[in-house]
Amino acid sequence: MTRSAARVVGLVGAAHFFSHFYLLLLPPLFPLLRDVYGVGFTELGLTITAFSITTGLTQAPIGFVVDRYGARFLLVIGLLLHSAAIVLIAVMPFYGALLALMVLAGLANAVYHPADYTLLTASVGLSRLGRAFSLHTFAGYLGAAVAPVTVLALTELLGWRSALVLCGIVGGAVGVAIALKSHWLPDATVQRGGRDGGAPPHARTGLRLLFSLPILIGVLFFAGLSVASHGMGDFGVATLTLLYGISLPEAGAMLSAHLFAAPVGVLIGGWVADRTARHDRVAALCFVAFAAAIFAVAALDPPLAGVTTLLVAAGLASGVVAPSRDMMIRAVTPPGETGKVFGFVSTGYNIGGIVAPAFFGYLLDHTEPGWVFWAVGWVALVTVGIIVLAGRQGSAAAADAGAAGETPQRAGG
Repeated sequence: MTRSAARVVGLVGAAHFFSHFYLLLLPPLFPLLRDVYGVGFTELGLTITAFSITTGLTQAPIGFVVDRYGARFLLVIGLLLHSAAIVLIAVMPFYGALLALMVLAGLANAVYHPADYTLLTASVGLSRLGRAFSLHTFAGYLGAAVAPVTVLALTELLGWRSALVLCGIVGGAVGVAIALKSHWLPDATVQRGGRDGGAPPHARTGLRLLFSLPILIGVLFFAGLSVASHGMGDFGVATLTLLYGISLPEAGAMLSAHLFAAPVGVLIGGWVADRTARHDRVAALCFVAFAAAIFAVAALDPPLAGVTTLLVAAGLASGVVAPSRDMMIRAVTPPGETGKVFGFVSTGYNIGGIVAPAFFGYLLDHTEPGWVFWAVGWVALVTVGIIVLAGRQGSAAAADAGAAGETPQRAGG
């Protein structure tokens, strides 16, 4: 990887770190915030739903903006806005304000995927793109991993409001640093004809692409991953405390072990993704392993050390999936369409975010806690079927590209 490409990966990765860090900053506090706001888990889950609806409605349009006008300044604006929303949640501790500020955070969150993947695709050669995607995803997963233990530790020391303010200020400072180094990031509007080149397509052509079968299957793929991820990330701490009668810090540490394993899996997955064309098989096998580990937590009632081991195994498996997921989407993405395609398929993540929080919150409020893990496992198995369909569509796209004399979009060794 060239020095300029490494700089892009570093800056984009820093923004992606905070996008995921902020996603999991509030859920570990749900048992505390339930008393602060005087609401149940269902109402707290609805704030995540509001966040996801906003991102889902705005992500694809932002993808069109990115493809037309460039990504670098939108990336900075998104991170600064997201950081400000976190600070304001701390200083305005009312449920109505929380709901409104989560909508604002959802708008900021809509920037990351369209901007990130456009910048990476424009900067990194195909032979290293799988690893670049894995480093980008690694940064995001690392942010998610450190969020629960960080916010719970800071809450123990400073209180929840000061903890959120501090986290928001640090993210804002990183946003300013990225702005100062924004000249390192490519301007997609002047790089047409490069790796992601081609003249900006007509809007109708773009819409026709987004509603084609391969891209719609990609949306379902992201949705399945999202529901499973939200079940573990948003309600893992609460479920573990209720299921095993342990403290918040103990449950946070166990979930963090799961979340820290995921970025390690991502790095392994990046190495694998650059060495195979069968990304669908990699993703399917890993998600079967993920489901098996989560089912074991739900069914076997192992000791706490065994629970942690199973959660680590599930985290590793989910991490390996991510680079193959990104390469599968790229395989069906025409040149010059990266922002809108990744923006659109990422709405699947938001669809999951709309459905999952209220669903898992309802399970916690009205059923046995173990049902959360059972539901996560079954969703993972359904997602395996979607992965198989996505793989068939990717193979068909590669065959069509070969028949047309084009080079299939996959990473080399």
